[in-house]
Amino acid sequence: MQTLTANDAKRHFGELLLSAQREPVKISKNSKDAVVVMSIKDFEALEAMKAEYLRYCFESGKKDLNDGAVVDGEAFLNTL
Repeated sequence: MQTLTANDAKRHFGELLLSAQREPVKISKNSKDAVVVMSIKDFEALEAMKAEYLRYCFESGKKDLNDGAVVDGEAFLNTL
């Protein structure tokens, strides 16, 4: 992943936009990673994966509840 300083990103904004269409670009400020710039296509794919994972977790939790495969939260915390 390409990394640019915030100043370089500002000075070469057009190039940043072109680069971000090919792969995400990390921007650092004061020697610390600050943000990632990515194409809208990559962003939408990432959001779709997150939504699918949440659906999977929800369905898995519902199945566990229906199967009785649950642990009482208070009892679990008391054993710690």
